[in-house]
Amino acid sequence: MKNTFGSSVSLTLFGESHGAYIGAVLDGLAPGMEIDEEFIRRQLSLRRPAGKISTSRVEADEFSIVSGVFENRTTGTPLTILIPNTNTHSKDYQATRSLARPGHADFTAFKKYHGFEDYRGGGHFSGRVTAALVAAGAILICSLEKKGIIIGTHIRSLSDIKDRDFEDLSDDIRTLSSSDFAVLDEEKAALMKERIESAAAEGDSVGGILETAISGIPAGVGEPWFDTMEGVLSHALFSIPAVKGVEFGRAFEDVRLKGSEYNDSFYISEKEIKTKTNHNGGVGGGITNGMPILFSCAVKPTPSIFKEQHTVDFLKNEDAVLKLKGRHDPAVIHRARVVVDSVAALCIADMLAFRFGTDWMAQ
Repeated sequence: MKNTFGSSVSLTLFGESHGAYIGAVLDGLAPGMEIDEEFIRRQLSLRRPAGKISTSRVEADEFSIVSGVFENRTTGTPLTILIPNTNTHSKDYQATRSLARPGHADFTAFKKYHGFEDYRGGGHFSGRVTAALVAAGAILICSLEKKGIIIGTHIRSLSDIKDRDFEDLSDDIRTLSSSDFAVLDEEKAALMKERIESAAAEGDSVGGILETAISGIPAGVGEPWFDTMEGVLSHALFSIPAVKGVEFGRAFEDVRLKGSEYNDSFYISEKEIKTKTNHNGGVGGGITNGMPILFSCAVKPTPSIFKEQHTVDFLKNEDAVLKLKGRHDPAVIHRARVVVDSVAALCIADMLAFRFGTDWMAQ
């Protein structure tokens, strides 16, 4: 199992859903980066369950930074974050230990790890592990913001309900950073919450699309072919549980346009080169062009539902019926947006460090 991503700035994740701890190791950080623990707590709160639209498993996420920081600044050595698991109901999973929950990794984990995997709550495959990713991402988001690079994600659509598009990008990103439910149109936010609650009442779930904007990244970052900006971001984004698709700009809609409509025409504005449109999502030839990076992630409906489902018992090798118990989310999209922000920050920090050197983040 490989759990590390990044080259110049790398992140390693460890732990299981019902183990003693989950955690992360950030390596390659510049020395002297300031650590804002209040911001880390704020980011973790955005991932934490809330009310009827989330699971009832609520963890305090009282993290500890146990290495790599001295007197509130990074030392440049590996930074390790530990988060204890304190609210586990492991017995909920004993009865379904050998049942392949549709949409989960139970069967594939069994085949890869020969039955030695920790099956409780999905083990290492659980979305619970993203709390460690968010804590690490918060450190990078703070440092990027000091370099003028800001990241924001909104729920572009949930089921068939659509939010408005980004308009004033900087203002919209800052609005999202202070929003517990990342939608730009308040009326649509209310409708989305109602839809999630309705699905929960039926024992079912819903999914949708997250759209992310990264503003302030300079032109010239990324590599052609195998380490393109889109390629690196997509590689990391697909690690997030429930993400099943990634597009840059509005690729799947805009490819219906003619080339004369799709091409991003260049122009000069206050001695800076910009494009009149941004169909390519801020990237050309795999390299940033100075325009905001725009991408979207398709987030599938939560696979844990309370409706009866057909499955198999992979130990007995026979058909079975699954009726779940326990605590599960009717939607994860509103909690996943801060995870997407964190993954984006990791990728951008890694690629900027590769381009300008690891000390660049602290200069």
